[in-house]
Amino acid sequence: MKALVYTQPMQMQLQERPYPTLQAGEVIIKVAAAGICGSDLHAFHGHDPRRQPGLVLGHELAGVVVASASPRLQEGQRVTANPLITCGNCEYCRAGRDNLCANRSMIGMSRPGAFAEFLAIPAASVIPIPDSLSMVQAAITEPAATALHAINLSLRVLARPLPELRTLVIGGGAVGLLAALLLRSYGCRRVSMAEVNPLRRESAHERAGCEVFNPLQADTPVDAFDYVIDAVGAKATRHAALQAIKPGGVIMHIGLQDWTSEIDMRKLTLAEVSLLGTYTYSMADMHATVQALEDGAFGDLGWVETRRMSEGAQAFGDLHAQRTASSKLVLLPDV
Repeated sequence: MKALVYTQPMQMQLQERPYPTLQAGEVIIKVAAAGICGSDLHAFHGHDPRRQPGLVLGHELAGVVVASASPRLQEGQRVTANPLITCGNCEYCRAGRDNLCANRSMIGMSRPGAFAEFLAIPAASVIPIPDSLSMVQAAITEPAATALHAINLSLRVLARPLPELRTLVIGGGAVGLLAALLLRSYGCRRVSMAEVNPLRRESAHERAGCEVFNPLQADTPVDAFDYVIDAVGAKATRHAALQAIKPGGVIMHIGLQDWTSEIDMRKLTLAEVSLLGTYTYSMADMHATVQALEDGAFGDLGWVETRRMSEGAQAFGDLHAQRTASSKLVLLPDV
């Protein structure tokens, strides 16, 4: 089968790879759509030690089951999948917090990913999708679930309902834009976005009604927002988030562009700011996101751009050079 392989930093190559072997309790999916995540781009840049050259990346997908060793799923079913492979037995899995599974692995990181014609994955990670969702829409389940999990986690801490809050999203990538769209569907009336890419600023304004600004040209307002989502996770954006948050506000930290940096602990303490971290999503979040996509909570997703798998190397290059207005590129089979 054909697969798009990360061969070395800044290089992707279409190669022949063996057809996956069907293991007990697993299924083989014929991939119909696979999204490029920011973490895939991070690996492409050579900045993710967990993803080594020779790996088939990709963990945002939709497709059709073509072989099943599980009674739960049948050949021909249209599905998406949770890329996290969890044990089901640890304290986190038992509590429904399987995203924190102590024994987790992940497709596109510790096992071959979705930038291929076929993918093997445990049936427990597979979620049927309704006929009303296109394969491209269904492939957005994973990043949309990241936004949904983060916002729902924030709701436990926010002092007032979302419609009353002034909110800032830092970063107009896929998760940032999906978060802004979901905030709108939850009734949040005042959503601003900080984004350096002018094409993405325009998309966020048009698609999510965000008040947008370039943080490199305009100072981030000080003590101005009740709720801030950092969908980048760089040293500069962490600083901006703490600068922008009002006393008593909540910062949700999603992105991990920089793994470590100092933050203003004095303001965090004296202003009684709540700083939350989030990691991916639970299986319950994935199911809820499929329903939210079907209900139109994220809009029509008309901003998603598609490319053929054979154009995958160019797609990575375009994302690196910021030559696309879209926050999400989805790769499709060539036939």
